[in-house]
Amino acid sequence: MRIRVIALSGMVLSFGVSIPYALGPAGARPTIASEADYQRALKDLSNWGRWGDDDELGAANLITPAKRKQAMALPKEGLTISLAHDVAQEKAEDAPNILERVLGNLAPTGTTDRYQYTGTYHGVVHSHLDAVDCHIMVDGKGYNGRSMDDIKAAGGCPKGNINALKDGVVTRAVLFDATRLPGKAAPQGWLEPGTAIHREDLEALEKLEHVKVSAGDVILLYTGRWKRRAMLGPWPNTTGFAGYHADVAYFIKQRGVSFIGCDGPNDVSPTGLPPTVTNPLHRLALVAMGVSIFDNLDFERAVEQSRRLNRYEFLFMAAPLRIEKGTGSPLNPLALF
Repeated sequence: MRIRVIALSGMVLSFGVSIPYALGPAGARPTIASEADYQRALKDLSNWGRWGDDDELGAANLITPAKRKQAMALPKEGLTISLAHDVAQEKAEDAPNILERVLGNLAPTGTTDRYQYTGTYHGVVHSHLDAVDCHIMVDGKGYNGRSMDDIKAAGGCPKGNINALKDGVVTRAVLFDATRLPGKAAPQGWLEPGTAIHREDLEALEKLEHVKVSAGDVILLYTGRWKRRAMLGPWPNTTGFAGYHADVAYFIKQRGVSFIGCDGPNDVSPTGLPPTVTNPLHRLALVAMGVSIFDNLDFERAVEQSRRLNRYEFLFMAAPLRIEKGTGSPLNPLALF
């Protein structure tokens, strides 16, 4: 066992512990219902130093060549499906920042156009991948101890930036259709904002879908967010989103999940935790475990195919833009059935 101890804002964190996570009294499964629970999870689930002090991949290290080869054997139908939503080009309650597409000079020989975001692509509407480092920090530190001073000096994310994934993500995906859970979905087929998916819900979905999450997987959560938006229109962030509860972090660590994704911003909102604990799963995944996050993907067509085939695993492929020092990237992941 290798333990690395770092003092962080008066709190001593131990990293690189080889056990999956610490159990509570009498072997009870730990919960995350308070700020103290969250602070304990930051320590118990940490992967700092696990793959070396200079590691930039985090849990993506769990995607081995053997894992990729196994994933590439999954497609049977030869069908590809986009897992991204169309890039927002018009402002809405959930889209304050948009892509401005400007057409260049038009001539008989052709034309060009210019793409420019009015603000960050991070947020709750653009399909994107968070870099493992820098985008989210706790007390001024990101995954593996990357500090605010390092970022300021580099003028961007010096290590663990999005370019660390320039060779792409190729692995097995498990698509969790949360609308299949008894009592969770509205009659129209979506989860209402604020509906939390807990660790136990993912375990129940494994049985319903006849899948078992294993090391190196990406897990994807379908809540019907885009179906609801298409029928009812966009809604403000204050209304909330369905998504993962923070206790899913224990499932992620125990199973060796490499990436997580959702058709919303991943964290359930409201979180059910004190206001001082914002985006708890983002912080536990990115900062503590080094698990990168796909936000605001679109699974409507993929979940339809999974239901038709009764098969909720598929080959997943994604490649971010090559942006040195970038904190993330818009992208268009693919499901291959």
